[in-house]
Amino acid sequence: MLTKKRMVKSGQRRVTFVLSQNEVSAVHLLGDFTDWQARAMRHFPDGTWRITLDLLPDREFHFRYLLDGARWENDPEADRYDPNPYGSDDSVVVT
Repeated sequence: MLTKKRMVKSGQRRVTFVLSQNEVSAVHLLGDFTDWQARAMRHFPDGTWRITLDLLPDREFHFRYLLDGARWENDPEADRYDPNPYGSDDSVVVT
């Protein structure tokens, strides 16, 4: 799930990435907004993993989740999916 909020002072978009996964011990967010470097997501008691980032407005960003360092997952509520060079799709968030 993605939630987006416009930040009045900075003009950026605050995006919260949420993934429901109970059977994993670690989830990382990777995307072109992090230069595809892993950012650890925080686990919550309701079984969700979350991270909030401020992103530039009026852009499109590709991203994916990495579960337990081994399995890639897309966001089921991404704005859309685009093919990547590895034969699968990336999630896309539009700010």
